[in-house]
Amino acid sequence: MVESDFGLCGPCWRDTPFIGTTICDSCGVSLPGDAGPDRLQCDDCLKTARPWGQGRAALLYQDAARKMVLGLKHGDRQEIARPAALWMARAARDILHPKLLIAPIPLHWIRLLKRRFNQSAVLALALADETELSCCPDLLQRTKSTPSLDGMGKDARFAALQNAISVHPKRRHRVVGQHVLLVDDVMTSGATFAAATEASLAAGASDVSVLSLARVAKDA
Repeated sequence: MVESDFGLCGPCWRDTPFIGTTICDSCGVSLPGDAGPDRLQCDDCLKTARPWGQGRAALLYQDAARKMVLGLKHGDRQEIARPAALWMARAARDILHPKLLIAPIPLHWIRLLKRRFNQSAVLALALADETELSCCPDLLQRTKSTPSLDGMGKDARFAALQNAISVHPKRRHRVVGQHVLLVDDVMTSGATFAAATEASLAAGASDVSVLSLARVAKDA
């Protein structure tokens, strides 16, 4: 039993690792200690320069959160996007503003045919409904069919994503001078977000922020 439509039951809520208030400003992962006035960054973001401005995530990619992400991604559980959008909006509330344009990380058309939907686009549209922000589901396109990134190291991920994402030629007018909020289901190394950010900035975006449903942490 749940208290509302699309809600979580007690045991699932207990096992869902929501990210706390002390976070990395670049990716949103939890950090130890208390939040202060200074911008904090995790070890990964200190070692790897991020082309985007700020980043947030709602959950740690483990336990019930991992099951939900995999259910959305591979189990056609698209109803998960409704509560996920609420959690993502809460996690990103300090970086959201009315002029943001939400854009999902794209899938290559071959993978899209196999999966039948883009889970990042489902999340982006649900987030747009939750926040009443504009969304352009096809702002970006995957121009190169990359292998699955699962199991790849950081360097291999960045190499695989090089020049793999671009702004859709028919949507370039929407990105010029625009602050873009990129949305994805999971952030691991940040290679996908980096490729999408660089494509957006190259097309004339004024700034880019990123938001993922879940963030892979070192101890996850």
